[in-house]
Amino acid sequence: MSEHKFFQIDAFAETAMAGGPAAVMPMEVFPAAEVMQAIAAENNIAETAFIVAKGGGAFDLRWFTPALEVPLCGHATLASAHALYAHLGFDGPEIGFDTKSGRLTVKRLADGRLEMDFPAQPPRSGPMLEELVDALGARPQELVAGPYLMAVFASPDEVIALKPDLAKINVIAGEATGGRGNLICAASGAGWKTGEFDVVSRFFAPGSGIPEDPATGSAHCIIAPFFSERLGKAELNCFQAYPGRGAHITTRMAGDRVKLIGRARTVIEGVFRF
Repeated sequence: MSEHKFFQIDAFAETAMAGGPAAVMPMEVFPAAEVMQAIAAENNIAETAFIVAKGGGAFDLRWFTPALEVPLCGHATLASAHALYAHLGFDGPEIGFDTKSGRLTVKRLADGRLEMDFPAQPPRSGPMLEELVDALGARPQELVAGPYLMAVFASPDEVIALKPDLAKINVIAGEATGGRGNLICAASGAGWKTGEFDVVSRFFAPGSGIPEDPATGSAHCIIAPFFSERLGKAELNCFQAYPGRGAHITTRMAGDRVKLIGRARTVIEGVFRF
């Protein structure tokens, strides 16, 4: 039996039990992929991140949902950086994570928030899909596609009211992008409630084994370039409206990169034995 430190961290969260939960497990070396997959299934939250120190402020990082390994995950990267800064003694100016999506960097800002540097993924326009309208039970204003399909709605209230048929979404979104059956639904937040948010979104991820994800950094790699251009703002204050939680994600465009900024809160700390 081996023992490993375990942290459950709410990422992009202003308070505990908000944002997106991620498990973070530092390792000396990665176990076999099937072992990491079994651990992620045991944890049974959106993502489990495994990190291995390389020296010089660099770490290898891999992410697993309960169903599969994914190539990019924002909230579990933020959670991993939080674990390093808050619990594992890292005090360098910047963390470098080497991943299947290349080198990702995270630094701690003066106000305590963490800033990640990710590749921007501007989406392309696409035709309206009537089968998607049927699966959503609502008609978006437009559809665009990058690694994920994104349905753009007229108001945040429409996004929040959605009750999609996830089995249909899985098929339709997968066929539309040639990837996993995942769907962003988003709207400009202008005039919504306090006017605090520029963009309000939800992320349905049946193609990744997650009915709905509470906080999705990778989705904001698409949201940021699209809405920054649409709204004429380099920096956006975004809200991912998962029922009962809610994630606060600030985005800032920097050329072909996007900064994803937020806070994280540790809710569980312990030992994982297997």
